[in-house]
Amino acid sequence: MLKNLTVFIIWFITILIAIIWTYENPEKVEQFKGLIKKKEDTQVTQVEKNSKFVIANSFNLEINEIININDKTAFLVHPLNKKFDIENLTIYTQNGNKIKNFKSQKLNLPENFTMERNGGVKTMIFVKGKVFALISSKEKNCYYASLANTENGEEVFKTKCLPEKPKNNDFNGLGSSNIHFGENILFSLGTPEKHASKNSPLAQIDDYKFGKILEINKEELFKSSANNKIDVKIYSKGHRVPQGLTKLNNSIFSVEHGPKGGDELNKIIKGNNYGWPKVSYGTNYLKDNGGDGISYDINHQINGFTEPLFAFVPSVGISSLNKCPKKLINFYQKPCLMALSLYGNNLRKGYSIVIFLLNEDLSTVNSIEKISLDNLALRHFVTNENNDIFEDEEGNIFISADKRGIFKVKFTDFR
Repeated sequence: MLKNLTVFIIWFITILIAIIWTYENPEKVEQFKGLIKKKEDTQVTQVEKNSKFVIANSFNLEINEIININDKTAFLVHPLNKKFDIENLTIYTQNGNKIKNFKSQKLNLPENFTMERNGGVKTMIFVKGKVFALISSKEKNCYYASLANTENGEEVFKTKCLPEKPKNNDFNGLGSSNIHFGENILFSLGTPEKHASKNSPLAQIDDYKFGKILEINKEELFKSSANNKIDVKIYSKGHRVPQGLTKLNNSIFSVEHGPKGGDELNKIIKGNNYGWPKVSYGTNYLKDNGGDGISYDINHQINGFTEPLFAFVPSVGISSLNKCPKKLINFYQKPCLMALSLYGNNLRKGYSIVIFLLNEDLSTVNSIEKISLDNLALRHFVTNENNDIFEDEEGNIFISADKRGIFKVKFTDFR
């Protein structure tokens, strides 16, 4: 009896010490988790599953899973002028893998690349045959973002260190997408925060590149190196987590995550300030979720900021953004944007394709339609290297869902 009691006490004390150590050393825990993630191999398999049919307002959708992937995607590339073929599809994943024809290889990334704090590869940028990865990085206790040449692993751009305590950094907040715009490339960089944070104000501070849409010259990027870093200019600021970026009729649009509520569609104008964290249609998270529950000022224009074209309240976990495929443009006969959404919340589920119809001068959203795909956390469209949406010869598009895979979306039965 005494022996059993002694064993129990030792077990209990060991568990208690482990719990206290875990609470007091979140950075060590994250470092250990990051090492495990780095060693995980991305599993990719071809699948053939029964079609799923979804009824939208003006048409139906037929959804087919074609590839299973046990990871989150960072970018999906397929040439526009070719029939869809899995052999022509290149998949980049957030844990730093490049997958071609079901063969996976690790990208050549800097040793400071980290998967800690929900980090990883956030987007890929292509210029004249060179491939760059926007990544989360860590050097000692400095958490930052950087752009790395995947040929040699050199960092050609790096931000300043985040001022927040490491346990409050959340690299999901980097968001990020990119588009080619004339001689330049625009890419988005969010504020990696976990609810209320010292990182939020960085969106208004020009010395920091977080919370901005940034502009780089293609030729400078092509010639860049660790010793010849690129000059990164601020295109617009006041963004929380801008994750989707696209062009429509030579205008630029972005979708970004709000706090608790307040996901936005924005028309991006060079030099404009979109207000975060001064204004938002969302609220700070409640105290039991790390925030203070206080609403933000919603008066953008009065405070000198640019209003969103549309704000989702509650949030839908908005992710990628692109032009609508030709089938929908021909049907609607209006300017049309399409977004994907991730998780959402109990009040309004995400897991959706979102269609925005705009007026002719692209200044107003006339309508939105949210088409639920039930528990698919949708992240990326398959595009070309310039982030233009890929459509096959039948007008089908292809999208990714977190830790599920690639799905073909067919639009049918237009009414």
